[in-house]
Order: sequence, then structure tokens, then C-alpha cells
Amino acid sequence: MTTPLRIDIVSDVMCPWCLIGYRQLLQALEISGTAHEIYWHPFELNPDMPPEGQNVREHIMEKYGSTAEQSAQSRQQMQELGEGLDFDFQFTPALRMHNTFNAHQLLHWAESLERKNDLKMALFTAHFTDGRDLSDIAVLAHIAEEVGLDATEALAVLEDQRGAEEVRQQQQFWAQQGIRGVPAMVFDFKHLVTGAQGSENYLHILAQLAQDKDQV
Repeated sequence: MTTPLRIDIVSDVMCPWCLIGYRQLLQALEISGTAHEIYWHPFELNPDMPPEGQNVREHIMEKYGSTAEQSAQSRQQMQELGEGLDFDFQFTPALRMHNTFNAHQLLHWAESLERKNDLKMALFTAHFTDGRDLSDIAVLAHIAEEVGLDATEALAVLEDQRGAEEVRQQQQFWAQQGIRGVPAMVFDFKHLVTGAQGSENYLHILAQLAQDKDQV
């Protein structure tokens, strides 16, 4: 029996390239027929973001020093990539960037119920397609309910901040491994791949990993 390829993905649901990279990787996994197990880990793109958040266009221009034209081109590129990956990016003028510490706590709780991947995908959609405020714990509880989790319990998890320490420990662990940006994918604990590589490149990576396994 083939041992599934373990893939640890460090990401944030505010990161469009995390979603793009994941969908590209999924395509490669499906094409290659690679048995796999995916484990999501927390990363905050903006740990110091104030509660009200910041307009995404303003945030990107301020953080990366890009012009309005460069920012628009980047959004267009991501929308086109999203279309090819069956994902609808809606970069509306009102879209805001928010802190995701509470979202990561909810994901940590969902993992104990084996629903982490479902919730992760729902959070990506809630932010990038529907423009919902992922810093609002009531919104997060509703999203949890939409994937079949108990909204009352989800709200209690966030009100009590019961996952805060575990999330901080995980963030610290990955920071100690040298992760400074996302997406960061680690294959079988030893091969780090950063950024959204494209389905073709992921296919090459998977083929090389399979070849390395055969040679062991």
C-alpha cells in the first residue's frame, strides 16, 4: 500500500495566492493520481491590522509600494487564474483586508471535528467572492454553520478564545522553520515550495518526489 504524500500548507485566508496555489496543486495531484494528505497551518498576513480592517486596494498599494495600475493588473491576473481554477475572485472597490486570528482559531476547532478543509474553502469564498468580514465572530459562526458545524459552539469557541494559545504555538513553530511568506508548502516534512507555482510545475515537483521515493 502506497503511503500518502504528506503536504503541510502554511497559509492565510486573506491570501489570494494561497487559494490559487492550492487549486493548482489539487489539479496536479488529480492528474498524477498522487495519494495525499493535506494539513493546513496558520499564518497571519496582517497581525497588527486594526479591527476595522483596511481597503484591499489601499492596503496592497501601501504595503508593496505598487501603483494603482500595477494593483489593477495584479487583480486582473488573479481573476483570470481564478476562472481557470473554478474560483470567482470579486475584487470589488469595497473589499477589505482583515486580521484572521479568530478565523485561525475557528479552523483549529474545525480540525478536531474533521472539517478543517471544508471550513478553509468556505472562508476563502466568504472573503474573496462574497466580501464578508472574517474578523466578525458572528460572521465566522455563520460560515461554520454553512459547512455543517454548530454555530452556537463556534461562537463560544471564539468568545472564549479557547484556541488562541494553540494557534500562536503553531504560528511560532512555522516562523522558527523560516516561513516568512505564504503560501508555503512542505512535502513529506522536508521539501519546501513557496508561492503559487502553477499546475505544470507542481506536476514536475510531484514526479520528482515520486522518483526520490522509488530510489530510497
